[in-house]
Amino acid sequence: MKYYIVAGEASGDLHASHLMKALKNVDSESQFRFFGGDNMKAVGGTLVKHYREMAYMGFVPVLLHFPTILKNMAICKKDILEWKPDAVIVVDYPSFNLRIAEFVHTHSLIPVYYYISPKIWAWKEYRIRSIRRNVDEVFSILPFEVPFFEEKHHYPIHYIGNPTADEVKEFLDKDNETFLHFCQRNNLSDKPVIALLAGSRQQEIKDNLPTMMKVAEHFTDYQFVLAGAPSIDDEYYERFLKEGKLGVVRNETFALLHHATAALVTSGTATLEAALLNVPQVVCYKTPLPHLLSFLKKHFLKVKYISLVNLIADREVVAELVAASFGVNNMIRELGKILPGQEGRTKMLEGYEEVRQAVGKTDAPGNAARIIHRLLHVESDECHFRRDF
Repeated sequence: MKYYIVAGEASGDLHASHLMKALKNVDSESQFRFFGGDNMKAVGGTLVKHYREMAYMGFVPVLLHFPTILKNMAICKKDILEWKPDAVIVVDYPSFNLRIAEFVHTHSLIPVYYYISPKIWAWKEYRIRSIRRNVDEVFSILPFEVPFFEEKHHYPIHYIGNPTADEVKEFLDKDNETFLHFCQRNNLSDKPVIALLAGSRQQEIKDNLPTMMKVAEHFTDYQFVLAGAPSIDDEYYERFLKEGKLGVVRNETFALLHHATAALVTSGTATLEAALLNVPQVVCYKTPLPHLLSFLKKHFLKVKYISLVNLIADREVVAELVAASFGVNNMIRELGKILPGQEGRTKMLEGYEEVRQAVGKTDAPGNAARIIHRLLHVESDECHFRRDF
C-alpha cells in the first residue's frame, strides 16, 4: 500500500514516524511519501517538504508567510494526485490538514484518515462539519475526545491509546541510571532537582522562563534544571542563562523528569509526560493581555482546563497558573504545596493514578496501523466486488 502522510510540526513528525514503523510491521509492501521531518525520513520514504518550512504559529507569522503557506498547500495537493496513494493520513496541524482533506475528498476517491484528531473541543468546534464531510476515519489519543465526538456530535472515532504513555513505558523499561550518575553526567550538583519545562517554541520560552527563574531564587535547597527543547538552539537559551543559575539538560526530558522532585511545566504534552512519570507539577503559562484572556476563558472557551492532566481526569489534579493567575508569588505558593512531606503532593500523586487508568490502552501507533490496514483491505475488497459484479 502507498501512504501519503502530512505532518506540519515537530510533534507530528515524531508521532507520524512511529505510525510509519507500525504500518511497516503490518504491511511489508508499504511505501511512504510525506510532508514531515527527520524522524519520518529516518523510517524511509520520500520527504517532499520539511515541516521547518511550514510551522508558522500565531496570527502575525501566519500572515507574513501566507504566500509560502499557500504554495506549500498547492505542492501537497498536486503531489497527492500525481502519486495516487491508497490513503492520505493527516497528523494534527488542522489549519493546513483540513484543507488538504477537503481537496482530497473533492478530487479523488482516496480515503483520508486523521491521526491525532484536531483539538476542536477547545476551540473552533465548527470544524466538526469539515471533519464529517471530508475525513473517513479519526484516530484519537485522548480518552475524553470519545464522548465529545460520539455523544455530542454523533461522529464515531477510534480511541487508540496515547503515544506518550507508550514512550514513557519504553523509557522506564530501559532506564536504570541512578540520580547521582545522572547529575554527574550532566554537570549538576547533588541537590534535589526541580525541572523547568518552559516550552518548545521561542515565544513560550521568552514568556515563561524568566519568571520560572525568579521562582528558583526562593528554593535554595533545590537545583532548578531546564529541559532544553530539541528545536531551540543553545544561543537562544544563552540570553536567559548568562548568570549560570540554572543547569540545562538537552534532549533528555524524560530522564530529567524521572530524577526530578517536582516540576514547573508550560502547558502541553509535557504536563502528561510529568504525570505519567509521577512528577508533581505546577502548570504555568504566561499570555498577553492576561485579564482579558481570563475573562474569555471563563465565558467563552469550551473547556474548564488547559492541561491534559486535568482534562483527562475531568477535575483539577494539578494547579494551572494561566493568564491573570500567572506570577512569581502564585508559583512559589503552589510549588511549595507539592514538595516532599506536603499534603498536596500526596493528593496529586493519587490523581495521577486516575489519569493513568483513563489513558488505558498501550501501543497507540500499532493500534492505528492495524485499523488502517484492515480498513484499506476492506475497501479494496469492496472495489473488486463492485467490478466483478
